[in-house]
Amino acid sequence: MNWLQLGGSLAAVLILAGVAWLLKLGESRIADDETARTMAEEALSGFVARAAVVGTNGAAALVVGNQGIALLKRHGAKVAVRLLGRPLWRRPSPEGVTIETGERMFGSVLLFGVLPEDVDGLEAQLTLM
Repeated sequence: MNWLQLGGSLAAVLILAGVAWLLKLGESRIADDETARTMAEEALSGFVARAAVVGTNGAAALVVGNQGIALLKRHGAKVAVRLLGRPLWRRPSPEGVTIETGERMFGSVLLFGVLPEDVDGLEAQLTLM
């Protein structure tokens, strides 16, 4: 292998990485409330989102809608969504609020930077329906 071939291969890899970055391929960050509501509606059939709480790191969110509360979490390049029943099983932690799903495969989800009062307020909106 010569230096020209090595340099060309490296340049091609960097160009492809740049194109993927520009197209936001593999982007699964939950950026804001609107994004969380849209993701929940797309993942759950018939779900109409009303309000959301998103972790400050964009890794997880809770969305309240007509069918209950949806929990979203990043899972690789995708976002996994589960519909949770009431009451929410949660526990405060130094980083935020941890939601227990009861599913071993889905696991518990940390809403980084979210206060327990925010989750309480979101859950209270279910009783207003």
